[in-house]
Amino acid sequence: MEVKNVSIDSIKPYKNNPRDNESAVGGVAQSLQEFDWQQPIVVDKNYVIIVGHTRYKAAKQLGMKVVPVTVADKLTPEQVKAYRLADNKTGESAVWNNKSLLKELDFLDDKKLFTGFDTSEIFSDVLDEKDNSPIADNDKGVTYSISLKTQNKETYEKVKHFIDGVTLIE
Repeated sequence: MEVKNVSIDSIKPYKNNPRDNESAVGGVAQSLQEFDWQQPIVVDKNYVIIVGHTRYKAAKQLGMKVVPVTVADKLTPEQVKAYRLADNKTGESAVWNNKSLLKELDFLDDKKLFTGFDTSEIFSDVLDEKDNSPIADNDKGVTYSISLKTQNKETYEKVKHFIDGVTLIE
């Protein structure tokens, strides 16, 4: 795979992109600022984006003039369409391993590096009914601070299911 730097103006967004990615652009822009380019935009032979629409929009937001791309010129038009969908859809199949996620977040807590998680979201991001067993005790103990405000009864009941039996320490 050859990665080359090209003018952002030579890249064309795919006009029928089925993903609404506007809400992710700010986070990707922050990631680009923190970590630079670690993954190029993938384009077809006409420089139409196959994957990387959010990275493209984030680069535009940051005022970048040149971005890394790789040209997927060996794919058929059908493969291009399928890859565009698969690249986004396959990530939805993954679930967080809550214990590992919390360990990673705890390790990074004082490093102030961008992760895409913020303290107001962590609880909802690790709320996964497939992994609700307790975290093993450790020498520091485990402390959670939870603030929940919602007018959605369904959300309240779902969260309540996870915190039933939690002891309040005063």
